[in-house]
Amino acid sequence: MKFSYVMLPDYPLEQSLRSIQLADELGYYAVYAADETWHKDLWLLFAAAADKTKNVRFGPSVSGVVLREPTLIAQAAATLDELTNGRAEVVIGSGNFGLLAQYKIDWTGTKPLSRVLEGVKVIRTFLDEGAITMDGEFFNYAGLFTFARPVQERMPVKVGAMRGPKSFEASAEFSDGCHHALSYTREAYDYMVEHCRIGAERAGKNVEDLDLGAWVVFSVGEDSAAAKEAARSMVGLYASAMPPEQLRRNGVEPEELEPVIAALGAGDLGGAIDLTPPELAERLSIAGTPEECAEKIKREIEPAGINHMILAITDAALVKALMGREVEGVPDVDTQLRLVHDRVMPAFA
Repeated sequence: MKFSYVMLPDYPLEQSLRSIQLADELGYYAVYAADETWHKDLWLLFAAAADKTKNVRFGPSVSGVVLREPTLIAQAAATLDELTNGRAEVVIGSGNFGLLAQYKIDWTGTKPLSRVLEGVKVIRTFLDEGAITMDGEFFNYAGLFTFARPVQERMPVKVGAMRGPKSFEASAEFSDGCHHALSYTREAYDYMVEHCRIGAERAGKNVEDLDLGAWVVFSVGEDSAAAKEAARSMVGLYASAMPPEQLRRNGVEPEELEPVIAALGAGDLGGAIDLTPPELAERLSIAGTPEECAEKIKREIEPAGINHMILAITDAALVKALMGREVEGVPDVDTQLRLVHDRVMPAFA
């Protein structure tokens, strides 16, 4: 089982760089970041971290191909790969639907999965060949070329998927792996891996050779209640992006979230947190002591065949920045990175 840290780049840059360096020193597989306008630019941040690290990998999880043109994703990733001497990778998706709405883009008209799969083809071609000519449904090029070339022989290009089943099957068939965000039950991950296996077999691949990632809301500390409260403060914001099918696979009826989503839509962030019952928050996060977090991963996620935990670490500073709420007794990101390294990772060695 690999462990990675996925950040929302909302901290002071000096602090984010320290956390990236720590993740590298502790042996995390990768540091990912959300490629969204709401946050600081991940590509510039990771470029600044390149010569301060030795082993940790970098990339977006995810970069949306509606707002970010795929040849520009490939260009940035290849440049980052040279800076890091072969430690870049790419995870793409259709993008955050809430963000698209702020650009007045109706995601239902974007044909999300078809666009993502064509984006994979574009990025793969541009990375491998340095040039592309293509007449696609979404992207068209005539002799476009770039001097941005990756160092590694084959840079991984993966897909972020949530709804399924077609998105899971296509991730495995056409890319190097699937990062599945915001699921927490054995049922949800069995469903994901089952359909990834179908896609892998269509392409003549072994599903176990793919990067099968669980992207989860995560908070860990010695004070279990404080860690769970930090996660609860963020659950509604994340869960509002979960499609109904995924909610049900996680034991949640969509109606349970309606009051929370309504409060978020009205800009009442504090009200949204108050309307998120602790029991619901526990279902839709991994939080508590290191032992509690390890136990939930072992019970609900690892047995399905997931080989990569991608931790969206939540601390008091992030809750304050995004939700405007103070939470007490929650370790900062660096302390949580150490706790995971010292007392969660060994359970999966």
